[in-house]
Amino acid sequence: MQKISTCLWFENQAEEAAEFYVSVFDDSRILDVSRYGEGGPGPAGEAITAEFEIEGRRFLALNGGVASNFTEAVSFVVDCADQEEVDRYWEALTTGGAESQCGWLKDRYGVSWQIVPSVLSSLIAGPDPEGSQRAMQAMLGMRKLDIAALRSAYEG
Repeated sequence: MQKISTCLWFENQAEEAAEFYVSVFDDSRILDVSRYGEGGPGPAGEAITAEFEIEGRRFLALNGGVASNFTEAVSFVVDCADQEEVDRYWEALTTGGAESQCGWLKDRYGVSWQIVPSVLSSLIAGPDPEGSQRAMQAMLGMRKLDIAALRSAYEG
């Protein structure tokens, strides 16, 4: 059991969101869905919570009944091995959501994600300060991060 896990509060889309997230990430699964019974505060059979796991990290999606908006103050960072992975996660998570800058996005539920190639830190904090500055400037002009363009900027 994970000592600390993440709870995501939804108005009434907890199960739908959990199913969406496990469809996006390969190593993921629904662990449990708790449902209202007869005489509960919600319709019988509707999910109260949905527990799910992504890449070994546990989440709890809760139907709180009252809208509680997510903000960029909390986001999930997805470390991507290559451009194909960046593209795949970006496409899946922005569908119905919104792109932002520098690899940030909001998914269809308003949850913030950062889709980041593993190589990024070696480019924006690399041994060549001028190259790092060029890579940083290139990143600041991007929505979805483009590894080839970042490398090209770093190399000058």
